[in-house]
Amino acid sequence: MKRVFVVTAAFALLCLGGIVQAVTIDTVAVGNAGNAADTTGYGSVGYNYNIGKYEVTAGQYTAFLNAKAATDTYGLYSTNMAGTYGCQIQRSGGSGSYTYSVASDYANRPVNYVSYWDSLRFANWLNNGQGNGDTETGAYTLGGYNGIDGRAIQRNAGAKWFLTSEDEWYKAAYYKGGGNNAGYWDYPTSSNTVPGRDMTDASGNNANYYTDGPLITPYYRTEVGEFQNSDSPYGTFDQGGNVWEWNEAIIDPGSFYADRGVRGGSWNSGGTDGLLASYRPSITPTYEHDGFGFRVSEVPEPSSIIALACGVVGLLGIRRRRA
Repeated sequence: MKRVFVVTAAFALLCLGGIVQAVTIDTVAVGNAGNAADTTGYGSVGYNYNIGKYEVTAGQYTAFLNAKAATDTYGLYSTNMAGTYGCQIQRSGGSGSYTYSVASDYANRPVNYVSYWDSLRFANWLNNGQGNGDTETGAYTLGGYNGIDGRAIQRNAGAKWFLTSEDEWYKAAYYKGGGNNAGYWDYPTSSNTVPGRDMTDASGNNANYYTDGPLITPYYRTEVGEFQNSDSPYGTFDQGGNVWEWNEAIIDPGSFYADRGVRGGSWNSGGTDGLLASYRPSITPTYEHDGFGFRVSEVPEPSSIIALACGVVGLLGIRRRRA
C-alpha cells in the first residue's frame, strides 16, 4: 500500500471531529519543456510543472470544506456526496457552524459531485496557503461567480497551484517523455492497448471504467493509485477512469454559456473510449455528477529547479571525469 494512503487516511480520521488538518498533494514532475504536440493538436507545454500524482481525494476535499465551508457561501458541498454514489462526505450542524467528515474507507477515493468552480476554489485555497486562505482570489479571480459562462475567468499570472490546463493534463497522461519529440500513447496507462480492469494484475495497464456494470461496489471508485504499474510515463495514476477530470479548456462556447473540458473517462461512463487521447468531451461548468472530479498542478519551487540544475551539472562533471 502506498504511503499516500496512510497519510490521507490518518488525516481523514482527524476530519471526523471537524479538525482541519493540512492537505498534502503528492505531485510528479513533468519535464521535457517545449515538447511537440500530438496529432490531435494537444499536449505541447513550453515549461516544466508538477501535476498531482493522484486525483484529489474525498479526504483532502473534506479538509477544504472544514476550512472554508462552515457557512458554505459558494456551494462547495453537495448533499449528493453523502448519497449512494457519492464519496461519503457527511455534513453536520447548521449554517455558520457546518462541519464535515468522511468515512475512512472512502477517504482515499476521489472526491465527486464537484463542479468546475468547486475545483477552482480548491486550487485558490491551496494557492493561498490553505487554512483560512481565500477561495475567490489567487490562481483565479472568481468574485463569487458560479454561473454557466465565466469564460473571462482564466488562470492568473503568478499562480502557484491551479487546475490543470488541457495541455498540461494531456501531456502528463499520454506523452512518452524522454525528449521533445518522443510521441504519445493512446491510453494514459503507458500503452496503446486497451486497458483491462483487473485490480490484482501487477503487470499493469488496468483502469476503473464502465463495461457491463461498475467494477467495484459499493464504492464504485477505486482508491487512488490502486492499479499497479498502470501509471503514465511521468508517474500519474488514474488519468484513465475513476472520475472524469475537469480542465481549464473552454470548448464550443455559446452566446450565454461556456462549457469546460473534461478528460479521462470514469467508472460509470465512456467505456474504454473515454480513456483515449482522442476523446475530448465538455460540459457546463456548474455540472456536478458522481463521475466528476479533478486533479491540480503546481509551479515547481525555485529551490527544486536550482537543485535539478545542480544535479544536471554534477552529472555532467562526473561524465567528463569518467571520459
